[in-house]
Amino acid sequence: MAHEPSITFLGATRNVTGSRFLVHADTAKVLVDCGLYQERDFAARNWEPFPVEPASIDAVLLTHAHLDHCGYLPRLVRDGFQGPIYCTPPTAEIAQIVLEDSARIQMEDARAAVDLFEPVPYGEMIKLGRQVSASFHDAGHILGSALIRLVIGRGSEARTVLFSGDLGREATPLLRNPHLHDAADYVVIESTYGDRTHPPRPEVAGEMARVINQTAERGGSVLIPSFAIERAQDLLFELKNLVEQRLIPPLKFFVDSPMATDVTRVFEGHAELLDPALSQMLAEGDSPFRFPGLTFVRTSDDSKAINHMPGTVVVIAGAGMCNGGRIKHHLANRISDPRSTVLFVGYQAKGTLGRTIVDGATNVRILGQDHEIHARVEIIQSLSAHADRVGLAGWLDALKHPPRKVFVVHGDESIVLDFAEHFRTDRELDAEAPQYGQQVTLT
Repeated sequence: MAHEPSITFLGATRNVTGSRFLVHADTAKVLVDCGLYQERDFAARNWEPFPVEPASIDAVLLTHAHLDHCGYLPRLVRDGFQGPIYCTPPTAEIAQIVLEDSARIQMEDARAAVDLFEPVPYGEMIKLGRQVSASFHDAGHILGSALIRLVIGRGSEARTVLFSGDLGREATPLLRNPHLHDAADYVVIESTYGDRTHPPRPEVAGEMARVINQTAERGGSVLIPSFAIERAQDLLFELKNLVEQRLIPPLKFFVDSPMATDVTRVFEGHAELLDPALSQMLAEGDSPFRFPGLTFVRTSDDSKAINHMPGTVVVIAGAGMCNGGRIKHHLANRISDPRSTVLFVGYQAKGTLGRTIVDGATNVRILGQDHEIHARVEIIQSLSAHADRVGLAGWLDALKHPPRKVFVVHGDESIVLDFAEHFRTDRELDAEAPQYGQQVTLT
């Protein structure tokens, strides 16, 4: 290689969101992920000029369709990028839904970006230049999520770089396990939950049944703030099992989210990527995400009508942290009702309405009005789609030989630094937590 390749860390460095990693080799400049920053402290970076000229980037590789991994694409395209955007087929479908739903971008910019998508199946090698190739491998995080394997150079001078993207958990009911690799020279690994171990998954069904049954006995309703991608489908799968096993009474269930409705259809259209048991269900004409009593709600009028229905209803609505979306209208109508329950099934970031409620507030402001909180607040913490500390380290341990270097990204600063130290001391690996804008040569 005439020039040694490098990685420049342009996002998700000692913070969680804004995933952007620029790989510069002799014959290609490739951007791995192109996400929006979602933490308030870093949001200004979404509006700053991109650190390199977008037109100079040859290709973008997407690990998956979450906004913090793909949300910056419309601006990149508007500012001059015209290369291909490679990703798996489900990521292309879900990313289009996500980009066109996002209020932070212009619709025409989103459509221009979508036109550049080039879906690639898992395992297929694509050439990005004379000396750069890439392949996608199942990450088990959300439908279509991928680990990206880059090979730079040829022969004995070749360097292999693994990007974990967001790594999923093993033995989840919807998706296959993350793909294991046996060799890599460099690894860029996420650390979102690198400071904890998730509780066992089997607790989910029992906790959901308890909350729904107790709420129904009081004559109240259950409100579940949920992300539209993966979390909503996970909940529907659990609810289907509870209904069919008669562990909860026959009630009215609503998915009040056009995005979640569209994403559920993408799941049903990609049975080959789901857990084998779910693939078999779909092959037999039985969707894992539909059951008696369930309604998918699209229009705002139908959404408002839910608030006037008698008896117990179970409503899954976005946004997952209550910082927007239809869940706010349902909260405004029911959060003061002592018979009802607000059930949180995901992480609540600081500064969000969801975090305020979880932290024990007695009064909140929703849609311009103050509301006293009398509804019960419940939390289920074992539905995370991210691998925990054990899962992340175990995925890295699958490598037969230690990598030359490990770069720890995608985590709060304290977690990133701690996880890098864990790799250095407990596993004797060369690991670091790169800074924003840092460039590292791949020797």
